[in-house]
Amino acid sequence: MILCDIGNTSYHFLDEQKDYKKDVETFNALSVDEKVYYISVNSNVNAVLEKLDNWIDLSQFIDRKKYYETMGIDRIFAVEAVTNTVIVDAGSAITVDVVKYGNFEGGFIYPGVDAMRQTYKNISPALDYSFNFDLDLDIMPKNSQDAISYGFLKTLYSEVMHHELPVVLTGGNAKELHKIFKNASLNETLIFDGMKQIIKKAILC
Repeated sequence: MILCDIGNTSYHFLDEQKDYKKDVETFNALSVDEKVYYISVNSNVNAVLEKLDNWIDLSQFIDRKKYYETMGIDRIFAVEAVTNTVIVDAGSAITVDVVKYGNFEGGFIYPGVDAMRQTYKNISPALDYSFNFDLDLDIMPKNSQDAISYGFLKTLYSEVMHHELPVVLTGGNAKELHKIFKNASLNETLIFDGMKQIIKKAILC
């Protein structure tokens, strides 16, 4: 079974247990003869794939009434993968989604690590620091780097943890946030797990 999560810059494939990426600008979907189950946020790619019989858009099998209209398909499929969990997807933006008993309770979007660092830098060059993910959030900071780190991380941590649910981290900065969310689990293939769940529900395999 070949799964594919398509973003604005890459095709992210999972073939059995191997995952790999192809560039959107150079990859030719016609080069794949096997059946591919995919989701996509890329409208240009969608226009090509909808004409190919072996590329199956899994978003058509989602019950959209469970989600809000503008919610990203990647977030939806991550939610479909879990039951009682707070999902923290740490990418360009940090999305946080709460799932209780398999129901999507809601979520919020927070600036990503790079975006937040740029925000502090834009305020003043004196605040141009990398974040200290080894920070002890129970101790008030006494230097500038820890002060901006605390302001960013403590707010995120507090909002996530007050739901009193297990936390799963995914996305490009998940390993850094794991230093803060020490009891969280890491799952770099969470969206693919959700895709597998939908395939089983739709009896597509």
